Amino acid sequence: MKQILFFIFLLVGISIVFSQQITCSPKDRAAVESKLVEIDGMLNSEFGETMVGVGKTFMQTPYVAKTLEIGDTETLVVNLQGLDCTTFVENVLAFSLLLRQQEMSFDTYLENLETIRYKDGALDGYASRLHYFSEWIANNAEKGLLKDITGEIGGTEITKDIDFMSTHRDLYPFLAHDTNYSKIKASENYLNNQAICVLAQDKIAENEHLIQSGDIIALATSINGLDVTHTGIATREKDGRIHLLHASTGSMQVEVSKKPLADYLKNIKSNTGIMVARPL
Repeated sequence: MKQILFFIFLLVGISIVFSQQITCSPKDRAAVESKLVEIDGMLNSEFGETMVGVGKTFMQTPYVAKTLEIGDTETLVVNLQGLDCTTFVENVLAFSLLLRQQEMSFDTYLENLETIRYKDGALDGYASRLHYFSEWIANNAEKGLLKDITGEIGGTEITKDIDFMSTHRDLYPFLAHDTNYSKIKASENYLNNQAICVLAQDKIAENEHLIQSGDIIALATSINGLDVTHTGIATREKDGRIHLLHASTGSMQVEVSKKPLADYLKNIKSNTGIMVARPL
């Protein structure tokens, strides 16, 4: 009897630990399971087209900022009710991978999301999240999930001091903890020793033919301390031009940019160009 009770206690304990690592409401779990049904059969021989197809199922989903900044401890946040530009891209990639893996389950979705969102694919506190998108690209390239093709399509290497989070500590509640702060500083120091490749804004139109639907687009910026301010997914629309499928702060929802990407970016004063990563 004692052994049975111990086993039950152990199971409960495991369940509690597991739940502490994940923040997911019943409504969001239902949304994930509904999405699994919605996208079933959408796998395309061109993975980029799969990305676009899955991405467009999120059209009109509200833009909501800081959906991952929840509670006092970093958890794997599942939220399909509101997306920011990064969580939109992460979820599209996670669901698209499910189609390729032929593993249409909630648990595999969680595994994909954790792999994509965290350094080396493992949640280990706040600083393990890939906060800077240039590092997000580089780390997911190391995992074999994508390839940074910016240099191949006309981009050039630049160096820039990346320190926005540590110099704006008050904007990030988790950085009130000195341990988190020191780890973020360490990540920034690492990034400052790495060149990043950017396709300059005035070179995008002439190289647009090299960008494919499904490529992940990151908007580089002149803002001090930041590498990227926004991200989305390339989609070649009926006009033959590349547009941006993204969670937009303008319309406050997921949409396809009305203007082609090259023209869309001209209205963003701080934009210096783009980084382009191709899912593999």
